[in-house]
Amino acid sequence: MSDEWLAKALAAISRKDRTEAEMREWLVDREVESDEIERVIGYLTENLALDDRRFAFAYASDKRELSGWGKDRIREVLLQRGVDRYLVEQALDQPGPGVGQAESEVERAVRVLNERGADLSDDRGRQRALGLLARRGYEAEEAYAAIRIASRAA
Repeated sequence: MSDEWLAKALAAISRKDRTEAEMREWLVDREVESDEIERVIGYLTENLALDDRRFAFAYASDKRELSGWGKDRIREVLLQRGVDRYLVEQALDQPGPGVGQAESEVERAVRVLNERGADLSDDRGRQRALGLLARRGYEAEEAYAAIRIASRAA
C-alpha cells in the first residue's frame, strides 16, 4: 500500500469526518487506482479511522441535539452521504443523551419552536412554524402536535 495515499487519507479524515463512501469518492477524485483505493479503505476501516456506524450515531446525535433536526432530515442526509440504511435506522433509534426517557420528536419540535420564539398567535405564525419544522425534517403529524402543544403553553 502506498504510504503516501494512506497519509493523505488520514489527513483528510482529521480535517473532516467522512463516511466510507465519501472517502472512496475523495480518492477517486484524486485519480487513485482502484486497487489502491481498496487497500486504503480496508486499512482505514480495519483500524477504525473510518467507521460508518460511529459516524451515523454521532451525526444523528449532533443534528438532533444541536440543530434540532427531525428524523426525516437526518435520514436523508446520512443516506446521501452513503451510510447504509440499516445503520441510519439504528442511529435514528438511539436514545438521546442523559438519563431517563429520551426526548420524543414532538418534544424536540416544541423545543425548536420555543428556542426560535415562534409566534403561534395566528394562522400565519402557525404556518411559518409548520414550514420551519418541515425544513428541519419533522413529519407533518409531529409538527402539528408540536404547534398545538407550544400554542397551549404560550
